[in-house]
Amino acid sequence: MIDIKFLRENPDIVRENIKKKFQDEKLPLVDEVISLDSESRKAKQEADNLRAARNRISKEIGALMAQGKKEEAEAKKAEVAANAKRLEELEESETELQKKITKIMMVIPNIIDESVPIGKDDTQNVEIKKYGEPVIPDFEVPYHADILESISGLDKESAGRTSGNGFYYLIGDAARIHSAMISYARDFMIDKGFTYCIPPFMIRSSVVNGVMSFAEMEAMMYKIEGEDLYLIGTSEHSMIGKFKGQMLNEESLPIRMTSYSPCFRKEVGSHGIEERGVYRVHQFEKQEMVVLCKPEDSMDWYNKMWSFTVEFFRNLDIPVRTLECCSGDLADLKVKSCDVEAWSPRQKKYFEVGSCSTLGDAQARRLGIRTKGENGTYFVHTLNNTVLASPRGLIAFLENNVNEDCSIDIPVALRPYMGGKDKIIPFNNAK
Repeated sequence: MIDIKFLRENPDIVRENIKKKFQDEKLPLVDEVISLDSESRKAKQEADNLRAARNRISKEIGALMAQGKKEEAEAKKAEVAANAKRLEELEESETELQKKITKIMMVIPNIIDESVPIGKDDTQNVEIKKYGEPVIPDFEVPYHADILESISGLDKESAGRTSGNGFYYLIGDAARIHSAMISYARDFMIDKGFTYCIPPFMIRSSVVNGVMSFAEMEAMMYKIEGEDLYLIGTSEHSMIGKFKGQMLNEESLPIRMTSYSPCFRKEVGSHGIEERGVYRVHQFEKQEMVVLCKPEDSMDWYNKMWSFTVEFFRNLDIPVRTLECCSGDLADLKVKSCDVEAWSPRQKKYFEVGSCSTLGDAQARRLGIRTKGENGTYFVHTLNNTVLASPRGLIAFLENNVNEDCSIDIPVALRPYMGGKDKIIPFNNAK
């Protein structure tokens, strides 16, 4: 959510930003909020004048009573009573106007960084750089579900009976690889100076509304029936919500945290061949990184954070690339975002395994997360980035480390978490 003062003083910039995001239907909202803001400020000014008058008249009444001028004092009391009714009307009007303003401001997109490429949707995202050689082996790489089945590691049929479509059981070495990757991601980030945290897996609507748009919430999140709680779709929501309403010590910035959680998503409209595997699922696990920092430091942290994900995947012998998200692909709260995509030798293309975003002060403004510096109080900047989301990360690992006989090489970085194993042998090849 942008600052109402910025919108008031720079309406053309806000309109141009809306156009860059191809959301022209929101253009009338700028004039609407300016009009409501003007009404609200007038109401506030009149109310402030009446409060000042009430204080002044109250002193006059005291003086008149002390002088025995009862009739004049009673006339002043009548004036206060008449003003009180008007003041009550103005306060009600202020409250109603502020609700309308906030509702509109919540859907006006954040101002994107000037470096963001302009494009209508994700088909116009721009490749930044490749890391590692995208190898196509001289054998046909099996579908990831088939690799998992070769080590008796995947059971979607049973999950269908217990939970329905979009769920799965990981078993044996498959589950162990999955856990090893998560554990390595945790330790990798701790070594980068981040504090490890396991957050609540459910959050209140006030936190949801603080970290994402209503449209995103409706498309992604599961609500707990009869309670003001939602299952998290990603742990940064809990992590940013941790600081809701807080005045942070500026000396504590930047706050760097890495969090583990299960995540739950509706994945509305997800269909096709990938449903046979575990590419699009309703439940997965994730290691996340979150930073709260001074505004002047946010872009430096943004570049550090996505580079950590690149390094993590390269340590697992997985080629990746970074992709700059264009204006039309950015969620409304985001200032700038890039995806980290892993190479799929089976599909001979890259696919998303992580996303890094800086949101400026949008989330902090919604949640009231501030700090105080030499020049006064200000909202902090918030950033988030995926270290590892599994099973997507697991898919990338399997495809890039499988051999022709369906054995799976274990990279050096994961061997301590796999009991020293350097290879997994499929059941039909085991002696």
